[in-house]
Amino acid sequence: ARRPRGIVSPTETRNAIQAFQQAIETGDLQGLLDILAPDVVLLTDGGGVVRAAPAPIVGAGAVAPVLGRISAAASLLPAQVNGCPALILRLNGEIDTVMAVRIDDGVITGLYAVRNPEKLSRVERETAVSR
Repeated sequence: ARRPRGIVSPTETRNAIQAFQQAIETGDLQGLLDILAPDVVLLTDGGGVVRAAPAPIVGAGAVAPVLGRISAAASLLPAQVNGCPALILRLNGEIDTVMAVRIDDGVITGLYAVRNPEKLSRVERETAVSR
C-alpha cells in the first residue's frame, strides 16, 4: 500500500525537491506543510551515536516542525542517493544527514534521514540532481 502509485517524472521530482529545499532553508513552515503529504512518514537513523527519533514520525503536522528545526547554518544539496532523490545536509562542511525522499503525486510521502556517522562515512560521491 505504501508503494509509489506510479512513475514520478524528473520534472515532478525536481519541483518537489526544490520546494522542499526552499521551505527548509527559509524556515517556511507553511511551505513544508504544502509539499508534505498529510500522511508523510519520517524515519531517522542515528545508529545510537547521534540524535535521532526513536520511532517513525507520522503526519505533516508532526514532521514539518522537526524539519523546521534544521539549522540555518546547514547547507542543503540535492542529490541522487542509491537511485533515489535526496538532500545532503552539511554542517561546517561535513555531511550531517542524508535524507532520501519519496514523492507521489507531486508531494513528499516519505523521508528517510540517515545520521549514523558510520553509514555516512560511506557516502563517497555525491551526484547532483540535474536541472
